[in-house]
Amino acid sequence: MFSVETRTVDGQVTALGSAGPFTVVIDRQTEVGGGGKGFNGGQLLYLAIAGCVSNDLFREAPGLGVDLRSVRVVVHGEFSGDPAVSEPVTYDVELSGEGDLESLVKAVDRIAEIPNSLRRGTSVSLGRIRVA
Repeated sequence: MFSVETRTVDGQVTALGSAGPFTVVIDRQTEVGGGGKGFNGGQLLYLAIAGCVSNDLFREAPGLGVDLRSVRVVVHGEFSGDPAVSEPVTYDVELSGEGDLESLVKAVDRIAEIPNSLRRGTSVSLGRIRVA
């Protein structure tokens, strides 16, 4: 099991998200009350898809005899409704290297954890609330 967390910075909307020693800046656009200094939640969701696919391509490549040199993953989607939820998402993969690159991408599409979690409708629930 692993956990991630966010903590606001100096009483601002801007927050730092962390997972162990790694951090990312989380924020909202200035026109909707944020500081405009980082990713919003929707961007992070789509970035999680791109990051997972990219990491899995490099993880799986050696086992399939692929010498992978570079990867670019672009995720496309939109949020709508009230409350806003993501509409269907697609992603494009651009890569270079030696070996059967198309088979590698198709294999990763079948096993990538984040896309599969979304496809299978992972349950999300509120845990405890602590008021300070």
